[in-house]
Amino acid sequence: MTIRIASTAEDLKQILQLQAQNHYETLPEGRRHPGGFVTVRHDLDLLTRMNEAIGQVIAEENGAVAGYALVMPESFKVFLPVLTPMFDTFQTLLYKDRPLPDYRYYVMGQICIDAAQRGTGLFQQLYEAHRHFYAPRFDLCLTEVSSSNARSMRAHEKVGFQTIHRFSDETDEWNILLWDWQGG
Repeated sequence: MTIRIASTAEDLKQILQLQAQNHYETLPEGRRHPGGFVTVRHDLDLLTRMNEAIGQVIAEENGAVAGYALVMPESFKVFLPVLTPMFDTFQTLLYKDRPLPDYRYYVMGQICIDAAQRGTGLFQQLYEAHRHFYAPRFDLCLTEVSSSNARSMRAHEKVGFQTIHRFSDETDEWNILLWDWQGG
């Protein structure tokens, strides 16, 4: 298994294939919650622009993407309106008595592991790669996870994320998670 930054159009296409296979709308109801799921869909154009702004982290085995952890800079919030409530909420939050926008942060846009690779430590490896690649440029990594996605919540907490806020929108109840790379 190789963890690296996506560098080709084929890498990005494979990310989208894995995303489609694990999107909550395509999974049978029984597989959604125990196996984890993703809620946002990207297209190749958006993913290409995201990758040009900040490289997307992938795990590759035998030429196939086995997992990915997307990087979404705040400037991309306008391209995914479903994430607007999350980004708006960031503007109102404090962390260690400082407004969240005072920190250098990015949003871990989505993480997904192929079903055959779950439970192998790949989730943790992808996040450690994020820390390796991006801690010099950012103080915090933020993300949000659906309260109904218990597997993802446990996995994020194991990596070191902490819940700093909960909110509901028209789609679900969400936990805003923070991983502090400078102080913890």
